[in-house]
Amino acid sequence: MKALVAVARSILVSIWHLMNDPTARYRDLGADFHTRNLDPSRKSRELVRQLKALGHDATLPPAAA
Repeated sequence: MKALVAVARSILVSIWHLMNDPTARYRDLGADFHTRNLDPSRKSRELVRQLKALGHDATLPPAAA
């Protein structure tokens, strides 16, 4: 029952945001959204980019196997 209420709430929040902002548009993230965003090498590159943007010198050597 908790999961059903959580899903219903998230749908209602999405609808509210879409109706409240006339310029907002729904955009489907795609079936592979989580696969693309959980890629470890992509996540590492993103974190290094963020550190460099903050002014840090960041390099990540490959981990020893």
